[in-house]
Amino acid sequence: MQVQNVAIIGAGQMGSGIAQVFAQSGYQTVVYDVVQPQLDRARAGTTRSLDKFVEKGKLTAAEREATLGRLLFTADLTQVASADLVIEAIVEKLESKQQTWRQIDEICKPEAIFATNTSSVPITQLAGVVSHPERFIGMHFMNPVPLMQLVEVIRGLLTRDDVHQTVMDTARALGKTPVTVNDAPGFISNRILMPMINEAVVCLQEGIANRDDIDTVMKLGMNHPMGPLTLADFIGLDTCLYIMEILHRDLGEDKYRPSPLLRKMVQAGLLGKKSGRGFYDYAAEKAPAVAR
Repeated sequence: MQVQNVAIIGAGQMGSGIAQVFAQSGYQTVVYDVVQPQLDRARAGTTRSLDKFVEKGKLTAAEREATLGRLLFTADLTQVASADLVIEAIVEKLESKQQTWRQIDEICKPEAIFATNTSSVPITQLAGVVSHPERFIGMHFMNPVPLMQLVEVIRGLLTRDDVHQTVMDTARALGKTPVTVNDAPGFISNRILMPMINEAVVCLQEGIANRDDIDTVMKLGMNHPMGPLTLADFIGLDTCLYIMEILHRDLGEDKYRPSPLLRKMVQAGLLGKKSGRGFYDYAAEKAPAVAR
């Protein structure tokens, strides 16, 4: 199957980034969200991102305009009906994703490929709510999507070989490097990354070192582009907590137990960059440097 028309469900940071890379690569792309202000923010954010690419010489002004011309931001779900590939990138909650997929399944053509950008929810479990689970797959992009090369492609128990191959080919057409992963808690990226972030929070909680020193050790000692506490802020502490809860529940090992400090910060609404404050205060202090 050849993918020409793409629909992205969810106009948050991940959804808008995924939409941008598809539109830049020549795909007609619909971005759907139930919240109009979120769509407006996504359109403005995408425009700013493309402007930066032009400033850096990575895009011409004509390519910028062509990319914007291939993007449709809409609150009308029927606009996704003709998509060859639908990618869901909404909140990392099982029930919300299942409800969304039931709605999408009712309006899309039976041959459309369904992909979720989930970072932790089992692919096979989500596939169980659609009429053709064999066309369901995981397509986990990294943040920020326009800059990060990796895409985890996660096969569910029933995912067809041709669906998997189409998604792999599509990821390569975006200039990304796809890696095939079997359906397991956390896949590869978060199975390794989230326990590291959680342990960094434990180190902070136990007073082993302060925030800046923990981040500095991992940046300078392990050559990471940013420290784990900075990264947690960028991901969202609520998302980190939710993934750790899934790892702990599904793998049943105490090493995946979420840090009490991480849980308390989420309870306090300190979610990281998106809320203005997490381990760093983005209003009161200079934001941590992030390598690009």
